Amino acid sequence: MKENTFTSQSVVNGTLLQEPQMSQLAFSGFAHFTAMQVRDGRVKGMDLHLNRLRHASVELFGQALSDAEILTSVRAAIAAAGKDLSLTVTLYSAHGEFTLESMNSQPNVLVRTSEPANGPGGPLKLLATEYSRPLPEIKHVGEISKTYYLHRAAQQGYDDAVFVDSTGCLSEGTIWNLAFWDGETVIWPQAPKLQGTMMSVLQRQLRLLNTEQRTEPVTLSRLPSLRGAVVMNSWTPGVTVAEISGHSLSESESLRTLLHQAYEAEPAQVI
Repeated sequence: MKENTFTSQSVVNGTLLQEPQMSQLAFSGFAHFTAMQVRDGRVKGMDLHLNRLRHASVELFGQALSDAEILTSVRAAIAAAGKDLSLTVTLYSAHGEFTLESMNSQPNVLVRTSEPANGPGGPLKLLATEYSRPLPEIKHVGEISKTYYLHRAAQQGYDDAVFVDSTGCLSEGTIWNLAFWDGETVIWPQAPKLQGTMMSVLQRQLRLLNTEQRTEPVTLSRLPSLRGAVVMNSWTPGVTVAEISGHSLSESESLRTLLHQAYEAEPAQVI
C-alpha cells in the first residue's frame, strides 16, 4: 500500500506561497522583538536593544544568540534596504507556540525593514483604560489587546489609550512609554511596564545633563497637579499629550522639548 505524503502549503489572499516556512513566521506567537530607527546606517542605543534581546531570549527560550549574530543579520538587512529605515529584530522559536520543544531551544532571528518613521505630530488625547499587559517587562508579539484598546479609544474620540493597573497607577501606553512633568522634574510612572529603549536612552542622557528625574506612582487623581506629559517609543523621544481622560496638561511642550534635547545628546553608533 502506497504511503500517503503531505506537503504543507500556505495561501494568502488566494495566492499560494512557495515557502511553507512563511506560515511558521506568521504564527510564531512565542516570540519577542525590538524596534529601532536607522539613520545614515546609524542607531542610537544599540547596546540597549542588544541587552533587551539577550535578556528576553534567556527568559523565553533559556538561551540567547550572541550580539555578533544579531548584528550580522541587522547589517545584512541595512545593506539590502538602505541606510534610512525602520528596523525590527524578532527572535522566535522554530517550534512555534503551544509546544514544549520551544523551551530551552536556540531562537531564530528575523529582521524586517520598512520606511523610516518619526511618529505622530501630536498633541494627543489619551483615554485611560484599566489593563495590564502579561509579562510587561518583555516586548513580546501577538498582543491583541493593544490594538483593541486603541480602537476603543478612537471610538470615543481619543487618539490612543494609556493603561492603568489594578492599583490605579498609570503604567504605559499601547505602544508607548509615558513621562510626566511637574515643572522641574521628569517623572516616570512606577508600575509594571516595559522598560523602553527610548526611555532608557533618555534616562541616561538626563542624568548626564543633571536634569532631575524620579520614578513614582502616578494616578489619575494626581494628574491635576502635574503640568505635562509625553509618550515615546522607537519613533520619537516625545509626543506631547494634551489630555488624559479629561485632565488637561498645559505644559507638555516644555517636556517634549527637554526630551528631544536629551535624545540629540545620545551618540549614534555605526552598525
